Amino acid sequence: MRLILLGPPGAGKGTQAKRLVATHSIVHLSTGDMLRAAIAAGTPVGNRVKAIMDRGDLVPDDVIVEIIAERLARPDAANGFVLDGFPRTVAQAEALSNLLAEKGNNLDLVIEIVVDDKKLQDRIKTRAEETGGARPDDTLETLSKRLEVYHTQTAPVAEYYRKTGMIKRVDGMESMDQVATAIEDYLSVATEA
Repeated sequence: MRLILLGPPGAGKGTQAKRLVATHSIVHLSTGDMLRAAIAAGTPVGNRVKAIMDRGDLVPDDVIVEIIAERLARPDAANGFVLDGFPRTVAQAEALSNLLAEKGNNLDLVIEIVVDDKKLQDRIKTRAEETGGARPDDTLETLSKRLEVYHTQTAPVAEYYRKTGMIKRVDGMESMDQVATAIEDYLSVATEA
């Protein structure tokens, strides 16, 4: 099973990805987590992208595609994966299609979690309070920038996948369990097809 979770920052992609990993024995590939780990480790990529992420800007496509290509080549990704935070641009979506085609694979499904921007601000505020600001990108200022970037650069990715007919929308304003059930329902249909 190979799927993508799309949605603005704070929509619950990471939460739903963890559930999918537990239920389907697939790997969770979060570019945000990978980049934060690289920053914490002080790797060359981490040093290169720290200032970019702190501003709320998108990391350049070539860097992200390189990280994803390397990660998809690992044995644990052979059983399937859920991508969270990738692709964020149409160029990344096209690069992913090419990477998968080279291996004779396709995506099974793209889920778009739809959430109201004002509610996202409330969620990020709560997450920052609960984690004690553990994530430096969990500020309302950074979120506003990330939402702006999402609407201008990432939202077109949903349209790209809409043209393929594989995208399904889920109301992210529902409870975590309701969102998970809606995703599982779509997965059942996609894997039977």
